[in-house]
Amino acid sequence: MSSTQLGRAALARVPARARPDVDPGALRPRILHLGLGAFHRAHQAPVTQRAVAAAGGDWGIAGVAPHSAATVEGLRAQDHLYSLTEHDAAGSATTVVGAVVEALRLRPDAARVAALLADPDVAVVTLTVTEKGYRRGSGGGPDITDPDVAADLAGLVPPRTPIGALASGLAARMRGHGAPVTVLSCDNMAGNGVATEAAVRGFVAASDWPDRDRVLAALDSAVRFPSSVVDRIVPATTEGDRVAAARALGVGDVVPVAGERYLQWVVERSFAGPRPPWERAGVELVDDVAPYALTKLRLLNGSHSALAYLGLAAGAETVADAVATGWGAPLVRALAAEVAPSLPTGGPAPAAYAEALVGRFANPRLHHRLAQIGSDGSQKIAERWFPVLRAGAGGPVLHLALAGWVHATRPGTPVADPLADALAACHDPADPTGTVARLLDAAGAPDLAADGDLVAAVAARLPALGAGRVEL
Repeated sequence: MSSTQLGRAALARVPARARPDVDPGALRPRILHLGLGAFHRAHQAPVTQRAVAAAGGDWGIAGVAPHSAATVEGLRAQDHLYSLTEHDAAGSATTVVGAVVEALRLRPDAARVAALLADPDVAVVTLTVTEKGYRRGSGGGPDITDPDVAADLAGLVPPRTPIGALASGLAARMRGHGAPVTVLSCDNMAGNGVATEAAVRGFVAASDWPDRDRVLAALDSAVRFPSSVVDRIVPATTEGDRVAAARALGVGDVVPVAGERYLQWVVERSFAGPRPPWERAGVELVDDVAPYALTKLRLLNGSHSALAYLGLAAGAETVADAVATGWGAPLVRALAAEVAPSLPTGGPAPAAYAEALVGRFANPRLHHRLAQIGSDGSQKIAERWFPVLRAGAGGPVLHLALAGWVHATRPGTPVADPLADALAACHDPADPTGTVARLLDAAGAPDLAADGDLVAAVAARLPALGAGRVEL
């Protein structure tokens, strides 16, 4: 690897084709992004840069990492530059992204985050904090039993949660100049804009602020929460990615990201004020994102989860490994056919969408690890699978997928989940049907746990999976 590190002074050493197509020095923070992970840096950031390159503007991004100090420190050491490597069947291409102009940590840099939320020049706030980052309670508002949420509601500083920081910052903005701002969730949740608005408004309503009613009224007039759909496979960065990026750039990069060349971003046409010209970079602006969102959530994300749990049971390590088996590609197609009746009209054709997924998932250059995809499963399958079952569209394929999840929740398995201990405690090898029912109940689906036929169908799949066989 090169001993020279990526940064503005080192850009002259980078091949011209790989340099940013905008001048990073001409950008300033107009977008505040919460969740400075690999996905944002491989998706919204390069799209914003392409939009500026196509249509002009000064739309830079101030990114906030809720947890990762390493990402923030790495970006700061490189003048906020990093590389993106895009893979497809024809090969790979590496370019430098310069859209991020500031990197912050949620708690240590809380004062700067608050200042940006109050800055009238910041016209857009975007989020990729994952489903669990919203800390939602059963009604969609904040989970006031969560200690971090409770601390934020009590006004302890610095804020501990992204939603706490966002709601408090928006309230301060409304109390001041009240400049319009668009809050755009890019997380994989159905109705993510509605969910974000409920979380923010619920936080304000649950506060003891004497002016909370006035703040809520101001939010009504000055803030919009459009929904969106984002799609790009972005595996966790590996040491191999760092080596490959350094080879392509001629300089080292400590925070590279890599993903597939395919990218989709669909945004509801509902903005409070100025925004980047994203449509110039291929973003679809639509009146209703629901058909796109549900197709992506139930077909792509749903089959991703199925491949993860079943692939792990069969000894596979990556998505491409699972698709290369005799059952992987047929599973994706069969799951799409089973789920299709639950999808609204107006979205992509399920069969064609599934066929495209097979090709994307088979890309061996991505090395998308199944254990990463399978993490936080108790929350993901509640969004991806449970509504399908409740709509009566689930069948043998989804039962098999659920059995894969049950198998992955056994004590001692390496799949991370916030409910790991509670899920492991549900297992009783002598009582497979009881195990399945208890797991469904623990995952927030007591109605499905009470469905005897469903529970029995899932339990019947467990012996084969325990032997490492996926029987489609």
